Amino acid sequence: MGIAMLLHVLSAVIWVGGMFFAYLVLRPVAASQLEPPQRLPLWAGCFQRFFLWVWMAVILLPLTGYWMLFSMFQGMANAPLYVHAMQGLGLLMIALYLWLYFGPYRGLRNAVAQQDWKTGGASLSRIRHIVGGNLLLGLLTIIIAVAGHYLIPSS
Repeated sequence: MGIAMLLHVLSAVIWVGGMFFAYLVLRPVAASQLEPPQRLPLWAGCFQRFFLWVWMAVILLPLTGYWMLFSMFQGMANAPLYVHAMQGLGLLMIALYLWLYFGPYRGLRNAVAQQDWKTGGASLSRIRHIVGGNLLLGLLTIIIAVAGHYLIPSS
């Protein structure tokens, strides 16, 4: 169970921490000072590397989460409400990531390849909104993971 918890927490830290960095550090400080022909390839390259890690997180988080759920609580029926909340938020985050990856991110990559900066900017704007929402969900999930036992009643 210790390995599952370690992989689970590391996956969450990498995913949520990466979104935090991209949204609150890279975007306002560095990327906003660049013109589209420099900014959009920068973002496409950053996302390409980061999304490899997110794919690992998207696979490991449910696997390790369900492993712990069935090991600790012997199934969904015995799991406390905060565990169900984490599961629901996690599945929503994965759905948003899949939408981002196969929608706006694909559009950004294609626009950068074609040097279509207007279309690329529109795709990046959609990505920014999805990442912002997913970051909030990720932070909420972390709060629930750490304090849920104390904040959310069992029944």
